[in-house]
Amino acid sequence: MKEGGTVPDLPLLELATENAELRLQLAEAQDQLIEMAVDAGELHALTDSLQAELAEARAERDAWRLLRSGRRSSNRPV
Repeated sequence: MKEGGTVPDLPLLELATENAELRLQLAEAQDQLIEMAVDAGELHALTDSLQAELAEARAERDAWRLLRSGRRSSNRPV
């Protein structure tokens, strides 16, 4: 029934082929994950930078408003 030993070898060959394909898929997924992690790190750094710029702009705006309101109140007649 073996016919030269090929019948039992066929499922093993199919498993080995499937295993190799799955390993390739895993390697591709790992590469994509690394790329996504790098992108996430860059986006995080950009977010931090933008938050710092926003805080600075808000502080400048608030200082300008205080200066402007101070001028307005000093120009009012008593």
